[in-house]
Amino acid sequence: MKTMTNRVSNIKIETLSKQWAKLEKVTFDYQLKDGRWVEQTRESYNRGDGAVILLYNKENRTVILTKQFRMPTMLNGNDSGFVIEACAGMLDKDDPENCIIREVEEETGYRIPKVEKVFELFSTPGAVTEKLYYFIGEYKPSMKVGSGGGLDSENEDIEVLELSFEKVTDMLYTGEIEDAKTVLLLLYLQNKKLL
Repeated sequence: MKTMTNRVSNIKIETLSKQWAKLEKVTFDYQLKDGRWVEQTRESYNRGDGAVILLYNKENRTVILTKQFRMPTMLNGNDSGFVIEACAGMLDKDDPENCIIREVEEETGYRIPKVEKVFELFSTPGAVTEKLYYFIGEYKPSMKVGSGGGLDSENEDIEVLELSFEKVTDMLYTGEIEDAKTVLLLLYLQNKKLL
């Protein structure tokens, strides 16, 4: 494997699991600030990159969010396992903009003509390779072309929520919205005075 920095060498990768995504054990030599070399072992989870969008309507002062079951949250104290979040999806070899426009229609039922990219971020850089591409997009009621809810072929079971700016702001600060990507986009809209 090609080394990206001269402080890392002897990278060895062992695949531990390759089911829904790939879990790898990575052993490598790392040079500390003081010049010493130490061997380190980490696990890295690779599920591919994704895109996320927060849909908003300035005129009606609303946003579109989704609610769906997320098992890992249940395993970490979310009793119901349901999470309120912005529309998102895996790139699946698509470019981020086309991916998120497709995901918006599949998950929310809205066909939006354009999106605005706001940033790219690593979600959990200590353990997950995923980079997320963050977007915002304006929607109007006339853009509704279906019921959303996700794809039956992927067994998606997504509830579409249209919430007022006031309600979603309350949910943000009471902790009802616990998804980091959604919080980031809501704060971005607040900062830009779009929310």
